[in-house]
Amino acid sequence: MERLWAPWRSRFIYHSKLKGCLFCQKPRSLRDRRNLVIERGKYVFSMLNLYPYNNGHFMIAPYRHIAHLTLLTSRESGELFEMLKRTLKKLDRVLKPHGYNVGFNIGRAGGAGYHRHIHLHGVPRWQGDTNFMPVLNDTKVMIESLDEMRKRLLSKKG
Repeated sequence: MERLWAPWRSRFIYHSKLKGCLFCQKPRSLRDRRNLVIERGKYVFSMLNLYPYNNGHFMIAPYRHIAHLTLLTSRESGELFEMLKRTLKKLDRVLKPHGYNVGFNIGRAGGAGYHRHIHLHGVPRWQGDTNFMPVLNDTKVMIESLDEMRKRLLSKKG
């Protein structure tokens, strides 16, 4: 069994200080650079994950505050999957990953850190992207800052 080991994410789990809903507050502030927003649609938006499993880890969420996938309207779900396809194409050009993990964690039991607002995760993966660093040193080697990653995804080349 392959494991996606991410002990550095414990900062998110144990020290999150945000009051309210991340997926409601971030797009409302209109501070896209600071909030790592990479695309806005009419019904959904995408942003980089502040505590990424890998470079390019993104999330797509509806603006509407809903907790379950079944509550998405057909317009929301259609736009979400179109944005997912565009984001994967950008990441293919910019990062050239070997694969992806893409999915929803629904509810606390399903592993959702923010269980009251549905969101899709996309994690670029490379052969051998797990190594000894997280195991021996409790350290994940990230090759690029979140700000640089956002700039690359928003560039004409991305």
